[in-house]
Amino acid sequence: MNSSIILIIIGMGIVTYIPRMIPLVFLSEIKLPDFLQNVLKNVPYAALGTLIIPGVFFMNDDIWFGIIGALTAVIAAYFGANVIIVVMSAIGVLAIYGFLF
Repeated sequence: MNSSIILIIIGMGIVTYIPRMIPLVFLSEIKLPDFLQNVLKNVPYAALGTLIIPGVFFMNDDIWFGIIGALTAVIAAYFGANVIIVVMSAIGVLAIYGFLF
């Protein structure tokens, strides 16, 4: 392997590690207010929503394809189904919808 590629990989690792290490080292002893802790707990869900929602509406030319799949997944998740069951139910419903329409 070329030495420049190895240096690039090492540099990318350092650049990725530093922003994660700094808050852990310098902010580990600071107690955040409860409101801020609650806000930060919801950040992963907000980020996941921003990644998934555009895909729901733009995954196919037929906008109902994405809406039906998302509703199926939401309903299955609401009833407490396992993640695999949620995904498989959405795939199954969309397979039937794609076959019929």
